[in-house]
Amino acid sequence: MNKIRLLQQIQACGVVAVLRADSAEQVVEMAEEAIAGGIKVIEITLTVPRALQAIEQLRTRYSSDPNSPLSFAIIGAGTVLDASTARASILAGAEFVVGPSLQAETVKICNLYRVPVLPGVMTIADVQQALELGVDIVKLFPGNLYDPSIIKTMKGPLPQANFMPTGGVNVQNLADWIRAGAVAVGIGSDLTKDAVATGDMSHVRRQAERYMDAYRQAIGVEAPLAGTIPG
Repeated sequence: MNKIRLLQQIQACGVVAVLRADSAEQVVEMAEEAIAGGIKVIEITLTVPRALQAIEQLRTRYSSDPNSPLSFAIIGAGTVLDASTARASILAGAEFVVGPSLQAETVKICNLYRVPVLPGVMTIADVQQALELGVDIVKLFPGNLYDPSIIKTMKGPLPQANFMPTGGVNVQNLADWIRAGAVAVGIGSDLTKDAVATGDMSHVRRQAERYMDAYRQAIGVEAPLAGTIPG
């Protein structure tokens, strides 16, 4: 049941922050600013030094459990390349796992632990294999190689597939991806580039606010009341 709840919450939140940084400390700060800006699904990429430590630290501050006294956020691991890294991420507290490509053994280990897994796909064959392995949401990656209409094209033969484009999604085209049928979108460097360039992490919060405004406009929902917990 926890896996189903998490999948529903990810889709309800709609925007996933894909965070890369030079240190665990920096990525934690980025995550906190993104959460303050309204993006409640945080993917810590394992290219970050001591990324698992950052995941553990964030999980002590945030929870996806609506009954928890902690602030609401869903913390996951990204750039997961193999099953052993997926298991290490899960043991560190990652509530979802994202990979740049489809790796069957990674999907299987996540299914074993009942943790949502979002593998990267590029082709109809990738999507079909992911569905056969029991994947609920596939990451269309890199999204900048496609037009949003690719979702409708892929849903022709595979209408049951759920897509999350990542890479190339920005404030200007986010609504196009949502209208095309994306269940969520992943936001990477566009969220953090100004913060990295200036050293001022508050840029992440302000950019997160822009993305959430764009997402709410895309789905036709007004800004939530202060303190509202999604999902």
